[in-house]
Amino acid sequence: MSLTLMTERFGTVYYTEDDVVFFPRGLPAFENNRSWILVGEEENAIKWLQNLEDGSLAMPVTAPDAVLPDYNARIPEDELELVGSLDLADLALLIVVSIPEAAPWNMTANLRAPILLNLKKRRAVQVIVLNEEYPIRHVVFPDDVREAMKLKAVLEEETH
Repeated sequence: MSLTLMTERFGTVYYTEDDVVFFPRGLPAFENNRSWILVGEEENAIKWLQNLEDGSLAMPVTAPDAVLPDYNARIPEDELELVGSLDLADLALLIVVSIPEAAPWNMTANLRAPILLNLKKRRAVQVIVLNEEYPIRHVVFPDDVREAMKLKAVLEEETH
């Protein structure tokens, strides 16, 4: 059965119960928002975690290897138990990205606190990894790419 949600960012979104990801603890700052779905175009590396209780609440996420190919998070075992699996084949990680609206080239990724997702049980939790070397605000684009994106935006603004 198809369900609908009116969202601020995407308009009407259609989903099924099988699409829902449940966060037993919610997310930091959104502890009461526990039911989410992933929204976004298949070919885009950035997806949106859209909250079902609040249509205006959505946060961009991506796979860690899209940002840091050798990302190797060490997850505390009690967090694995919370999502209901110790089997790595059942699990996936997502990282929250921050995309400044006026300067998307300054996008950062939170490598320190990924979202651990049990793909079979559709349960998830945001965890603090044991790797202290991973920052909360990892700059996504190298300096040359950021400068090129910034220049392109300035040129487009001047021609409009």
